[in-house]
Amino acid sequence: MIRSATTTTLCSLAAGVALALAAPGSAQRGGGATATPSAARSVPAETTAAKVRDRNWKAPRTSWGDPSFEGVWSTDDMRSVPTQRPDNFGTRETLTPEEFQQRASRDEGGADAAANRETFLRNEWGIRTFGYSSLVVDPPDGKIPAMTPAGQARAGNRDRGTFGPGPFNAFEDFTLYDRCITRGVLGSTLPVIYGNGLRIVQNPGSVAISYEMIHDTRIIPLDRRQPLESDIRQWMGSARGHWDGDTLVVETRNFTDQTSIGGNGNGTRHSEGLELTERFTRVDPEMIEYIATVKDPVTYTAPFTFRLMITTQPNYDTYEYSCHEGNGAVGHALSGERAFDKEAEAAIAAGKPPPQRAQGLGIYGRPREGAEVFDINAGE
Repeated sequence: MIRSATTTTLCSLAAGVALALAAPGSAQRGGGATATPSAARSVPAETTAAKVRDRNWKAPRTSWGDPSFEGVWSTDDMRSVPTQRPDNFGTRETLTPEEFQQRASRDEGGADAAANRETFLRNEWGIRTFGYSSLVVDPPDGKIPAMTPAGQARAGNRDRGTFGPGPFNAFEDFTLYDRCITRGVLGSTLPVIYGNGLRIVQNPGSVAISYEMIHDTRIIPLDRRQPLESDIRQWMGSARGHWDGDTLVVETRNFTDQTSIGGNGNGTRHSEGLELTERFTRVDPEMIEYIATVKDPVTYTAPFTFRLMITTQPNYDTYEYSCHEGNGAVGHALSGERAFDKEAEAAIAAGKPPPQRAQGLGIYGRPREGAEVFDINAGE
């Protein structure tokens, strides 16, 4: 089966689940169900990499001699690795065999539930389980450093968009993800519940990375050209790349201050001073090690570094992500806000207390008492 993020009417609904799973600080645990791990999940996947088993292993080459990253990749296999390390792990970067077995069992159970029992949303679990204790590897405790007072002052309701408490009075009250504009660089890379694919193509002078969800493509020149003028700002920043041996190093500046480093670009926004350094190293025919260092002294008290493994998935391809087609998140939120205003005005005019604003989506639990429940797959 070829999986893709084609026309998506549930784009913003999925954002809420993705925010819970992959926002900085969240613990991306496996599903509640467990199952006996498959052969691919029987050992920590990082230990099977060709570069780990044979230090002399060399990455495949393009026809002009650069290391090849071309193909369709995904971060699905990283779904169960927490963004930040649980306190009880301390500075330990890997799981014990017992901890790994528990994670692999949860991953297998989540994959089985997604394939055989769930019907609400596409939910990708990948095929491997990694033994990393967190995605953040520096500082040594695996925690994102504290925000500065200036960073904390940037936080607001708009950082959660349609999954926040509102009010919703203008387009600016919604995230760029709500509006199908961008998820930012790290927001497009960190694993969420679906849409984790990326396609890489190369030529002698540049590398292009297209992200499956929200359809961004980054063009990364390799010709040592000068950076853009500092007053030019772009959603995905301005990237410049070079080779450090077999590692592609990408340095990106000139960001706006409207995106975030969280999964799907959610969370408190970084500043225009963000500097992002990414290192791509192919360590196996089916694995690319990805290390990204965030430096934003305006927002965070210290730099910090993520490590992910970007991998292949069977029969995976990326298609157009038609986010606006059928996505009523912004329009429905604005119209709902106006309906709420009318209800509040009517209640006050009648001498009654105004209605309470609903918190959260309320759509992921059991149906409310008395709700009509039917099988959408029954063909009726």
